[in-house]
Parts: sequence; structure tokens; C-alpha cells
Amino acid sequence: MLEFTKKKFLRLEKRQQHKKCAELIRALYQDALDQKNLSFTTYETFLLWMQLPLFSSSDPKQLSDRYHFHLQQSRMSLKEHNLLPPIRRFDREPSKDFGFAALFLDQMRSAYNVGNILRTAEALRLGPIYFHPNTPFIDNDKVQKVSMGAHAFVPAYQIDDIDLLPKPLIGLETGEEAESIGSFLFPEVFTLIIGNEEYGISDAVLEKVDYVVDIPLFGRKNSINAAAAFAMAAQEIQKRQKS
Repeated sequence: MLEFTKKKFLRLEKRQQHKKCAELIRALYQDALDQKNLSFTTYETFLLWMQLPLFSSSDPKQLSDRYHFHLQQSRMSLKEHNLLPPIRRFDREPSKDFGFAALFLDQMRSAYNVGNILRTAEALRLGPIYFHPNTPFIDNDKVQKVSMGAHAFVPAYQIDDIDLLPKPLIGLETGEEAESIGSFLFPEVFTLIIGNEEYGISDAVLEKVDYVVDIPLFGRKNSINAAAAFAMAAQEIQKRQKS
């Protein structure tokens, strides 16, 4: 059922009209992911009123492009919450158990980074993740959403005493004393420590690490996003442990 009469809809500014279209496409996109029947009646009516070509594709990729077309026309800035849910691929049974390479998230601020780290950790199956009390935990809604359900499968624990973490402690951090992650010999059991997005590993934790490793960088910036850094490090750890 239409929420607007033609007269009421056309009173809206163009950007508001496109915003309403984006809302409709977002709902159609979710229906497509859920394999529900799609009804384009209201959307096509809006397009006719706006004198735009009709559109009725049920392909999620085309719906996604259409959604972002309307966002651009509405001049809405693209923020994280504007993104559509990812197109899900079929999950599969894991081909290996979790190992003993633990991860400690030292006062990480971003739930989005934590969710991405959980997703990578589940995919590569390195080992358990330990959370500083100030790091968003797996009960955080944003963490769960970004992890795409991986939070339910990764062994996760909150801990405030780093002396209880599996040794040695290896900090992923920039610095003159750091050894390249590509040449470091990782043991079977250890804890990789990743700091927060603002200042890295805290001084209190850094004082207790046994080794510091870094990812070689060659540009102006001497650091990269924490979740991206972990993904690179996790792949390197898995590769070197296999060899």
C-alpha cells in the first residue's frame, strides 16, 4: 500500500524522493536475501512519478547498486550503518580445529574492528581470543552483526590479568625494536597482542611483551587499520606454522 498520494510525494524535494526510494530498495534487497517474493509495485509507482525508467530486478547485486544510486541522488553521506547486509555465501563445516595461537585485544575501541577480527579469526582458526574489559565483547550487537555470526564459534574470554595469557606474549606494533613478521619464527603456543586504534598497545602491556613484530610498510603512513593488520598477521602466522 502506498504511503503517499502522487501530490504528496511530488511535494517532497528530489533528494527526499530518492531517500524514500532507497528505503524501499533496502527492504526489497533484504527480501531477496531471505528468498521472499518481491513486490516492486510501490517502487515502480515512485519511479513513474519521478519520470525515471522502471526497474524490477531481483538480483541482490543490482538491487545493491540501485540502492546506492538513490543514496547518491539523495546526497546522503555513506556511513557504516547505511551499508546493506552482505550477500551471504553458504557456510561449510570447518576443515580444522582451533589452534593454540591466542589473540589479546588490548582496549580496542571499535566494535566494527572487533567484529572483523572475529570473522577472520574464525576463518583461519588460529586460537582463542581474549578481550580486555574495555574492548567490546561478543555480546555487543555491532560486534555480532559485523562478525556475520562468527562470534558464536570463536572461543572468547574476558580477562584483565595479562599474566594469565599463553606465553610468549608477542605485540603487533610499530617501532625500531620490532622484527618483521615475515621473518619472525612463531612458536606453536603464544599470544598475539593488538592494541587500540588510537595509540596501539598500552604502555602497561607493552612492558610485559616478550617480542614485538611489525608489518613492513613502505608508504607515508606507519600504521594500518587494526582489523586489516590482524588479517595480514594471521595469514602470515598460519603460513609459517604450516611450513
